[in-house]
Amino acid sequence: MRTQVAIIGAGPAGLMLSHLLHKAGVASIVLEQRSRSYVESRIRAGVLEQVTVDLMREIGLNARMEREGLPHGGFLLASEGEAFRIDMADLTGGRSVMVYGQTEVTHDLIEAFDARPGELIFEAEHANLHDITGRPSVSFTHQGRSQVLACDYIAGCDGYHGVSRASIPEDAARTFERVYPFGWLGILADAPPCNHELIYSNHERGFALASMRSPTRSRYYVQVSAEERVQDWSDDRLWDELAVRLGPEAAAGMTRGPAIDKSIAPLRSFVFETMRHGQLFLAGDAAHIVPPTGAKGLNLAMSDVKLLAVAITARYATGTEVELDRYAERALARIWKAERFSWWFTGLTHRFPTMDAFDRKMQVAEFAYIRGSRMAQASIAENYVGLPLTFDA
Repeated sequence: MRTQVAIIGAGPAGLMLSHLLHKAGVASIVLEQRSRSYVESRIRAGVLEQVTVDLMREIGLNARMEREGLPHGGFLLASEGEAFRIDMADLTGGRSVMVYGQTEVTHDLIEAFDARPGELIFEAEHANLHDITGRPSVSFTHQGRSQVLACDYIAGCDGYHGVSRASIPEDAARTFERVYPFGWLGILADAPPCNHELIYSNHERGFALASMRSPTRSRYYVQVSAEERVQDWSDDRLWDELAVRLGPEAAAGMTRGPAIDKSIAPLRSFVFETMRHGQLFLAGDAAHIVPPTGAKGLNLAMSDVKLLAVAITARYATGTEVELDRYAERALARIWKAERFSWWFTGLTHRFPTMDAFDRKMQVAEFAYIRGSRMAQASIAENYVGLPLTFDA
C-alpha cells in the first residue's frame, strides 16, 4: 500500500487532518487499532472553541453541529456558593464556544469517510513505524493479514499511549510534566442540566463542574483524590456531593438520573518537545495533555492538525519543506499558552492537599479581584474561547 500521508489514530485530530488534506488534494490513509463502534462510543470533551467550529465548517461537516450544538456566550465562576458570570461574548467582541460532544464530532468526521472508501482502516493492529528519518512506512495487521503502508510522511495522532511518540528516540526530545494529586469523577446522565451555562465551583470539599451535552443530557464532575475508585461512588452519593459543592441555587435546578457513564480521569499537564522527528509529526494528545479545566484538549488537537495540514499542503505545492520545518515551533507557541491557562485555571478552582490558610486566602483574593475587574474577566474570556490561530511562531 502507498499514500502521501499515513495518519496513525482515528480520534478527532487524525480524522480532521485527513479531511483537511483531502480538501487540499493530498492523499492520506488513517490507521486505527480499535473498532469503529469503540471509537464512536468514546465519551470525551464537549466544549468547542471557535477554531474547532470553524474547521468543521471549512470541511463542510457542520450541519448537525449547527443544528444540535449549544452556543455559549458565558459561564459562571463560583466560590463557596457565590457565583458571578464571565460574559465571554461581551468581553471578546462576540466570540463564543459551542457545546457539542466530542463523541458527536467523531461520529460526523467518521461518517464522511463512507464516501471515501479505503482511506480509513479500523482494527489496524500492532502498528509499527519504520525508517521515520528516511523513507517512512507503517507495518500493521488487519483481518489477520500483515500489511505495510509506504508514505512520504507520518502524522502521529494516536494519543498519549500511542506508538508514534514512543517511536522517537529519548535523546531527541524533552518531556515537561506536572501530575496533579487528584482526578475528576464524572457522571453523564440523561437529565436536563441544572443551568443553561457551565458552572465552575471552588468549594471547601473540592472542585465541581456543572456542564451538559444537550438540553436533555447533563455532564457533571467532582474533584476526588488520586486514590478514589469509581465503584465507591454510587449515583446517589455523587449527586449528593454535587448538590453540596455547586451550591443551593444550582442544586435546586438539578435533575438526578442514572449514570450513562461514570469514570475518573487523572489530571496532568504534559508537553513533549519535539513534535517532529524526521518525517514523523506529532499532533494532539500524542504531544501534549492539559487538565480538562480549561476545555483545551480537543481544541488544541484541532489547531495542531490545521497547522500541520497547511504545512503539508505547502510541501506538495512548492516542493520545499519550509512550512513543515516551522510546524513544531508554531504549534508549541500555541500549546504552551493553553497549558498556562489550564494550569492557572486548575489552580484557581481546585483545593490542593498541600494548601494552607495562606494559599486559600490567595484563592479568595483572586476570585474577588476577577469579580471586580473587567480586564481580568476579559483575559479569562479571551483564553476560554480560544486564542486566534496564527501562522506566526
